[in-house]
Amino acid sequence: MRSRHLLASLVFSLLTPFSAAIAQSNTPSNVVVVLNSRDATVSLLDQQTYKEISTFPIGKEPHHLMATPDNKSLIVANAVGDELVFLDPKTGQIQKRMKDIADPYQIGFSPDQKWFVSNSLRLDRVDFYHYDGKEMRLAQRVPLAKLPSHMAFDAASTTVFITQQGSDQVSAIDLATQKVKWTIPVGKLPAGIVMTPDDKYLLVGIMGSNYVEVIDWRTQKTIKRIKAGVGTHNFRALGDKRHLFVSNRTSNEINIIDQQTLENVGSIPVPGGPDCMEVSEDGKTLWTTLRWIKKVAVVDIASRKVIKLIPVGRSPHGVFFANRAGNM
Repeated sequence: MRSRHLLASLVFSLLTPFSAAIAQSNTPSNVVVVLNSRDATVSLLDQQTYKEISTFPIGKEPHHLMATPDNKSLIVANAVGDELVFLDPKTGQIQKRMKDIADPYQIGFSPDQKWFVSNSLRLDRVDFYHYDGKEMRLAQRVPLAKLPSHMAFDAASTTVFITQQGSDQVSAIDLATQKVKWTIPVGKLPAGIVMTPDDKYLLVGIMGSNYVEVIDWRTQKTIKRIKAGVGTHNFRALGDKRHLFVSNRTSNEINIIDQQTLENVGSIPVPGGPDCMEVSEDGKTLWTTLRWIKKVAVVDIASRKVIKLIPVGRSPHGVFFANRAGNM
């Protein structure tokens, strides 16, 4: 009897590495990660088949996400859960959790990778963390007027620019000192903000209206308003250092902005409140979450048509995949 047990143990020990290898080989890679903010879940989608791979709980109100500078982790910001969750960017599997990060709504790393910034929408403040490539250490909490939302950085990593939806303003904060340098009024309900590739202008999505505000951040003046759709919200670059997608949640369309001419050069009809976007590495498809209809749309960029609607959870917000186009 004992010899049978020994034989069984030997067989098990030999098969275990083989079974683990099989399981690992079946783990999907380069999945699409979608945050379902109202369901407190993550949906993982297959890029090739457009099918759901899995859905799992992540924490309260996950809104935005971004890769770490080394691309080894994908950070999910759970705003109401007061935590950051680190996922494998290729498989979507949870790596670790970082607790006691107060209300991380929108997050970002400075281009020089020395600062991690977290906008606390409901707490009306911006939190600054020193980042050494591994650990985040709180440096300062900076109060702002009302509802700090999205952020952008200058190329030299001297300044972070914050939109404030509740006070219709944009503020510039010095990264080294964490002091507010200036605050200027913009249009109603400013949301997404991005720096042009030449580091010359800030583009701000004015959600309460139908335009993109162009700001010369060195002179602190608006130089132009680019007409867009209604509910102009967020941005995603095509990756060619020229064209930029802007989502319009109310008019159900995505516009294309030429960042050299500062003109609206195209429109793509997308149903259901398009919000956050992602672009495939080959520049052929645009993926966008649809906040109002619990779906993700896949857009063929060449034809400017939706080719697939994929069901996900309630109020899908952030979307990411590892094999993505550059963010300029």
